[in-house]
Amino acid sequence: QVPLVESGGGSVQAGGSLRLSCVVSESIGRMHTMAWYRQAPGKQQRELVALLTGGSSPIYGDSVKGRFTIVRDDTKNTMYLQMNNLEPEDTAVYLCSGQTGVGYNAQDYWGQGTQVTVWS
Repeated sequence: QVPLVESGGGSVQAGGSLRLSCVVSESIGRMHTMAWYRQAPGKQQRELVALLTGGSSPIYGDSVKGRFTIVRDDTKNTMYLQMNNLEPEDTAVYLCSGQTGVGYNAQDYWGQGTQVTVWS
């Protein structure tokens, strides 16, 4: 297992900002794809927030485009999610994920999540 540990969640007023961190306990270089997902209260499905794969441009969910930024720093084994202009609809548990390998050898890893609450 390659534990992923999120931090940085909290409670913030609408319009505010938070920065989430996801620390990879082993070399982040093994992860060719990393992403942030979120799971809102009462919803079973996880929603893609932002994704980085290979050298491609980041992919963002429609609801966060222009407000959130995903960055990975391999020198610190850490991925970040900068969240600006937060809205109450952003309230959710935010989860970090990473994938190693391809095809038959692909493996997915998930963190435990960090709670983000936005109040108006």
